[in-house]
Amino acid sequence: MSRKSILYTIVLLAALALIVASYLVYTNASSSAVANVDNGSLKMDITAADHTLGNPNAPLKVVEYGAPSCPICAHWNEDNFPQFKAQYINTGKVFYVFRIFPLRSLDLAVAAMAHCLPRDAYFSFIHMMWRNQSMWDPDGYDIADPHAALLHMGVIAGMTPQQTQACISNQQQLQKASAIGEHAEKAYGINATPTFIVNGQLEPDMATWQSVQDTLNRLLKAQARH
Repeated sequence: MSRKSILYTIVLLAALALIVASYLVYTNASSSAVANVDNGSLKMDITAADHTLGNPNAPLKVVEYGAPSCPICAHWNEDNFPQFKAQYINTGKVFYVFRIFPLRSLDLAVAAMAHCLPRDAYFSFIHMMWRNQSMWDPDGYDIADPHAALLHMGVIAGMTPQQTQACISNQQQLQKASAIGEHAEKAYGINATPTFIVNGQLEPDMATWQSVQDTLNRLLKAQARH
């Protein structure tokens, strides 16, 4: 899925603020690094604000950039993630990081909601939003009131409508969430989701479970030789 234009200038932030006044917004980032991979031309910093699974000392660090509104991301995580987690994350081969790459302003709103939830509820919430895109995402579905739909999803996640509204109206979180997408574009040239960065390098062929295994096994063998 190609990314729709989201610019990161002061002018655009003002325009996004008008959108937010209708119904949307934001998430979180931090600069304190907890892991670092320097692999040639690209450098990958994993921060304390990142949402991660697995052993930070695993030989492979896999960053998935995905969007809550991305149907391909939803299918990948439905079809591939359980096996990926069981065979690579849980076995200590992969340290996994997920970052929201906003394709549209609704993704920023979902990022903000995730930020407001307890940290250990992050992944279950993101997966719940993927499984239920038909309940809140107007891109491809008949959603008359996306704002009301987000409030409803917040209730399912355990928040009151007032709490969800406060989350999706936080200008500071919008800027932080936008910065994550901007960094992904500048550092890795990302313009679509899902995209995977492994040990600081973009890996373009991870669409199917077979390709995931082929890619990760090849990289693990290369790591073992060093």
